[in-house]
Amino acid sequence: MTEIGEVLVIVLVILAFLLLVAGVGVYLLVKLGKKAAVKARQATTRLTTHVNAMGTGDAAEVERLRLDLRREVSLTRQAVEQAQRQGWGLGDLPRLLADLTAQADIHDEQLGMYAQQRRVSPYVDHATLNRLREHQAKLTAMCARIRADLLSDQVHHTGTGIADLSSRTDLEIEARRQAPDPLDQIDELYRRTMEERKEQP
Repeated sequence: MTEIGEVLVIVLVILAFLLLVAGVGVYLLVKLGKKAAVKARQATTRLTTHVNAMGTGDAAEVERLRLDLRREVSLTRQAVEQAQRQGWGLGDLPRLLADLTAQADIHDEQLGMYAQQRRVSPYVDHATLNRLREHQAKLTAMCARIRADLLSDQVHHTGTGIADLSSRTDLEIEARRQAPDPLDQIDELYRRTMEERKEQP
């Protein structure tokens, strides 16, 4: 009877373990499914924006503005992340970029709403479109200024590194040259003196 009880406990422990593994597996699949759904939604939005940007008119122009803004913010984020990886002192620039990205997201939503309204309504609000263009120009100009400043820093760092490497190269080449032997110099001086004496009448 005790053997049956032990076997039953072992079987129950194995079943509990399998249920735990299955529960973790289901949890991970649900989490992965949610992430995949978010990614699919983002990809669909991007694809829709690209397709809509190929048209003509105000709505297509606004979609192109959205694409330009996303590209500018992405390039700026990459530049800041590269500078962080290289260990540069960036001060408050990462926080500024986060604020700029948040503002760009808000502007992107406004552009999307305008483009959607423009596609379904024949009435044009030129004043709002002009303000959206102005905001777009300011945001992209800020992105460009940040990237230009980071590139200038990068060129400065590179120039300093190249100058240091050039100095080290010169020192290493000098160190590898063999110093003249003083005895050889004395022999050469003696030989020249003797030759000069022979040449004199």
